[in-house]
Amino acid sequence: MTSITHDVTIRQLRYVVALGATLSFRRGAERCGISQPSFSAQIKLLEEALGVKVAERGSGAVALTPAGREVIAAAIDILDRVDGLKRTAERGPLSGVLRLGVKATLGPYIMPRVVRRLHQTHPHLRLFIREGPPVDLERELVEGLHDVVLAQLPLGSADVQSVRLFRETLFLAVAADHPLAGRERFSPEDLRGLDVLTLSPRFHLHDQVLRLCEEHGARLMRDYEGTSLDALRQMVGMGLGATFLPAIYAASEVRDQGDVAVLRPHKVQLARSIGLAWRKSSSLDDAYGAIADAVSAVVRDELSGVASER
Repeated sequence: MTSITHDVTIRQLRYVVALGATLSFRRGAERCGISQPSFSAQIKLLEEALGVKVAERGSGAVALTPAGREVIAAAIDILDRVDGLKRTAERGPLSGVLRLGVKATLGPYIMPRVVRRLHQTHPHLRLFIREGPPVDLERELVEGLHDVVLAQLPLGSADVQSVRLFRETLFLAVAADHPLAGRERFSPEDLRGLDVLTLSPRFHLHDQVLRLCEEHGARLMRDYEGTSLDALRQMVGMGLGATFLPAIYAASEVRDQGDVAVLRPHKVQLARSIGLAWRKSSSLDDAYGAIADAVSAVVRDELSGVASER
């Protein structure tokens, strides 16, 4: 097989498929709406580009070569993909598959609601969702693994732009038999001397809890760093210490368990900011806007008791 001397065109692929369907240069040309000499010339250019003969020419019907049959099968596959790409473009930016990264401490508790909303408002838009720690999500966004991420703000990369969507309250969680368990709210002075568990430093929540402990005299238990919110809740339920849980998680997973009690903050601003972030070079603003609208609608209509818009 010789090397390709020029590019194969989509038009040539359509012509060779027509040749395979009709087994005739004349009828193939008629199907494509061009003259037979032009049709034959394009098939010859395709053969030269690929370095193979696709058809044996003669006075009767055209006979495809084995290589020609392979070329035509590949051409059909390529043309199907091109036509699918055109249909996607015709439907606009709110279609196709978008790769979304999301915090593991948030995704399972909000994304099913967001996906349900998006399917109703933009049925041609699909989300491929991948969870991960914020430190990984930001790096993977910059590297192109994700198109957009839903994560705790702020993010540090100069290549990323973001919009804040909501603030999520942090609840204090204690064992069901803890002295604070019978109260609805806690004050900063309640944290003094409290043993506090948290996630590993790979999560933004770790730094936030560390600052709270330093400000209010609590003791961060560094020997018991959780790998998930469920692990933290279980350790709290066993009496290993208290912890801070995001309100959306608490409302979804803690309410009916009975192993821990959650208290709302009193006289202290205790929340994390959640936003949508994407690369500045991206051109999918309409799609990102649709996701942002869906997240805001979920917060407003379904999670108003534990989160507040922007």
